Amino acid sequence: MKYIGQTGINFKNRFQNHFRNFKYRNNKSDFGHHLQENGHSIGPKEDIMDTIHATNKGRLMDNLERFYIFRDTKISNQINDKLTVKPNVIFEVIVYNDHSSGIKSNS
Repeated sequence: MKYIGQTGINFKNRFQNHFRNFKYRNNKSDFGHHLQENGHSIGPKEDIMDTIHATNKGRLMDNLERFYIFRDTKISNQINDKLTVKPNVIFEVIVYNDHSSGIKSNS
């Protein structure tokens, strides 16, 4: 399972934020909150964080984040809030035509 999110800061600082939120149970991090609620531990940064796509902050990053959350929701592989995923025809076409996603096209 994945938590997908964007950050404008380096991974070391982002991980420290998640770790602090997890350790002190302050629920400022959805990721830390998920770990606590489901009895998970938090591993080393290298094991739990990865770059999906690198770009400058802005509209492109926002859309990429929405796409990756959408895609991983379709394959039941994410822990983000599923209620925030809105229907998107363009994302549907991309996901259903990406043979590596494991999703069978309805056509």
